[in-house]
Amino acid sequence: MPRVRRVRGEALLALALLNIFVLIAGFVALDVIRARPLPAVPNPVTNAEGVAAAHTAASTPADPERIADILDDPMAASGLDEGLSGFVVDGSTGETLFELDADTAVTPASTTKIATAVAALDAVGPDHVLRTETYLDGDRVVLRGAGDATLTSTADSAAYPQVATLETLAERTADALAVRGVDTVSLGYDDSLFTGPDTGPGWKPTYVTEGSTATVHALLIDSGRHTPDASGYGSRVPDPPLAAAEAFAERLEEAGVTVEGAPAPAAAAGEPVAHVDSPPVSALVEFMMLASDNNMAESLGRIAAIEMGEEPSFGGAAAATHRVMADLGVTGVELSDNSGLSPRNRITPRALVELLDLASSGERPDLNSAVTGLPTANSTGTLAKGGRYSEYSNAHEGAGAVRGKTGTLNGVSTLAGTVHDREGNLYLFAFMANHPAAEGHRLDPLAAALSRCGCS
Repeated sequence: MPRVRRVRGEALLALALLNIFVLIAGFVALDVIRARPLPAVPNPVTNAEGVAAAHTAASTPADPERIADILDDPMAASGLDEGLSGFVVDGSTGETLFELDADTAVTPASTTKIATAVAALDAVGPDHVLRTETYLDGDRVVLRGAGDATLTSTADSAAYPQVATLETLAERTADALAVRGVDTVSLGYDDSLFTGPDTGPGWKPTYVTEGSTATVHALLIDSGRHTPDASGYGSRVPDPPLAAAEAFAERLEEAGVTVEGAPAPAAAAGEPVAHVDSPPVSALVEFMMLASDNNMAESLGRIAAIEMGEEPSFGGAAAATHRVMADLGVTGVELSDNSGLSPRNRITPRALVELLDLASSGERPDLNSAVTGLPTANSTGTLAKGGRYSEYSNAHEGAGAVRGKTGTLNGVSTLAGTVHDREGNLYLFAFMANHPAAEGHRLDPLAAALSRCGCS
């Protein structure tokens, strides 16, 4: 199965597995799982022994001293010395259970996406959609991008979420042209919704060539990949808007419209003749979190910026995110981009946990997808890659019990999310390492230690 579409499918599995955990463990009353339910599927979490043994929420709160004690050995074994920080709270009461330099702002890598998710959901709401449109200017059709990084060429009936396609847009455009008696057109494309540089402050020049991201544009398909399943070095196209326009020209031809000449940049004007809508922002957030999709993150930051009257650029998206953080009373978030690729970003462990707490709270159900999109250890998304939490790792006991957003850059490893322990306690946590030895898996044993805790 193509990797990008498989990741979309994993989002459904992740949410369904969460529902199974809820029913088995009896945690329905906990705020963190008060999110949109999806039908459960009868598939167990791979290698997730111990999850079914969890009890209902513990009546006795966890003891901070015991939390500190159970974290001591894996922290010492991490080899991260002075570069490690963390914060853990009781998921039911919000009581602080552990803190280590919790108010020190450090480079967060992709845990930045937690702030991006909350900012986008707060600014535009979970039901907002991104609308890709076509316009007719004489005998020229103009394709206008809306920042939908999940837009693809042809539908996949098994994908979750069901995304907008150029195929559908071409068919609708062809119908609109037929009504007007037009069967031959030239094609223009409008990528003007986003402004400013197309790479972020401090980004490595190799990010695009190595496949970590495409350049940031309002018009692109498959997050700027050559094909939906492309990955690794050279997987991103050099000009995402042009690649999207070329793919749309092919779909228009298939829909019976003759396209003359090569696509060229053009400004959309007048009223659209056809459109396709993305999944709602709640689903886009879940996709971004599960796949750690950098282009979706940068798009969501700019969509929030537009809603809040800021420029849809790196600077404007960061400013919009900062304004949402201030409105929510969350301090300790200073961003230069919204994906976490920039090493100039700074976030505290406390801020990440506060954002997770807000997103899981029954008081803000509109923010829930920032939590429902978290990968599940050894099962989905970025926590199913590289052997993390597998039976061969030193963190296997956390398989199925840990759900978290990962973050990795050179010298940076971060992990923030939720975990249930053996007594039914729910913890919200953030562990962050800025250290030359930091790697993606180095923090996994810390969250796994919480999962085995009998800390009441």
